[in-house]
Amino acid sequence: MTKDQLKKKVGKRIIELRNKKGWNQSDLARACGKDRQAIEKLENGKVNPTIYSLYELAKVLEVDLFVLLKF
Repeated sequence: MTKDQLKKKVGKRIIELRNKKGWNQSDLARACGKDRQAIEKLENGKVNPTIYSLYELAKVLEVDLFVLLKF
């Protein structure tokens, strides 16, 4: 798996978990203290997130980090 493929898989997983909560990008951004554009870039695989930012997202989405990375 390439770096770009991994970023896109993580982004799709974030979308899936966000949708399960019934949230849009703005809702997720507010919950984790980021702007909507940052969430959009993350979900589209345009940025390489740090492990800490993934941890923050998992916490806000109320899942363990390994659940966020399971695909």
